[in-house]
Parts: sequence; C-alpha cells; structure tokens
Amino acid sequence: MREKGIQSERVIKAIEAVPRHLFIDSALSDRAYEDSALPIDMGQTISQPFTVARQTELMDVYPGEKVLEIGTGSGYQCAILCAMGAQVFTIERHKLLYERAREIIAESGFRAMFKLGDGTQGWTAYAPYDAIVVTAGAPVIPEALKEQLAEGGRLVIPVGDEHKQAMYRVIRQGDEFLEEIYNDFKFVPLIGKDGW
Repeated sequence: MREKGIQSERVIKAIEAVPRHLFIDSALSDRAYEDSALPIDMGQTISQPFTVARQTELMDVYPGEKVLEIGTGSGYQCAILCAMGAQVFTIERHKLLYERAREIIAESGFRAMFKLGDGTQGWTAYAPYDAIVVTAGAPVIPEALKEQLAEGGRLVIPVGDEHKQAMYRVIRQGDEFLEEIYNDFKFVPLIGKDGW
C-alpha cells in the first residue's frame, strides 16, 4: 500500500487488521491477499485492497464519525471503516449480498447498520453523514447523496462511463460543493434511480 502511494497509517492499520479472506469465496482464498479485484456473487466484485485504501484515505475518516457506504457488496469496505472506529451505515441492493455481509460483519465482531435498497437515494433517516463512499461507478454524482453530507462532509465516488471512472471527492461547504478529481479506476456500475 505504501509503495502505491497510501500515506495514511490509520488506513494501513485497518487493512492489516481485517482478514480479507473472510469476505471472498473459499475457492479464491489463495488469492485473498493479492492486490486485485475478485469476483463475488451477483456479478459483483470485491475491490482490490489499494482501491479500498485509496477511497478510505480520501474520506479521511476519524473514530466516531458517521459514514454511509453505498454498495455493501462483500462487506470488506464496511469492515475497514468499522476497524477505523466509524459508525457505519451501509446499503446493498442485492438481498443475497446484503444477508451474507450482515452475517460476516457480525461474525467479525464489528457493528454496522444495514439497509436493503437503492443506494443512489442514500439513507435519509440517519443523515447527515461525515463521509459517504460509493463503491460502484456512477454516471453522475447523485444529488441525494450530496444533500445528505454534513457540513465539511466528504463524498468519495467514482464517476464516468461503464468502462472507466475518475475518483471524485466532494466536500460540503455550506450550500457549496467543492469537487476534487483523482486517478482513474474501474468499478462495477452503480444501479439505481440516479445511477445506470
């Protein structure tokens, strides 16, 4: 992680603390610690550790902060955020992944709030959030997510077409939203009302 440019020691410690093999199919366990994305059920993927580390670093999460994750998937990113001491709220649209991630997170000793639904609309019941992370590529930045950011809140989201996305960090400053753009990544598509 350090060689690839991850500078946050808090992020690196969280990645070291979470056993990635628990979040993937046992048939792929020999590849669990490769820095590569791996397939999970429902045509989805568990992101490569560098991508998880980069998104987490851009969120700049501190213990006790409220974080909304869009796209629970395997539960790996959720576990990393829990390991960093965040209060995590996570949304998944696939019932199978939702149920499996809830089970794995509980077995790992972490606590998070789970919702089955359309992540592009966020989770208004617990808003505002100090940070929001989207783990799928979006065609645009959903307005609902921006509106659910707290003052100074950070939204990290890959935006682009279905083949390549740039990583955006959006920081709320009152009614203004400051956008920063980082390297290109490749994510599965964000599906929902304000997605693909």
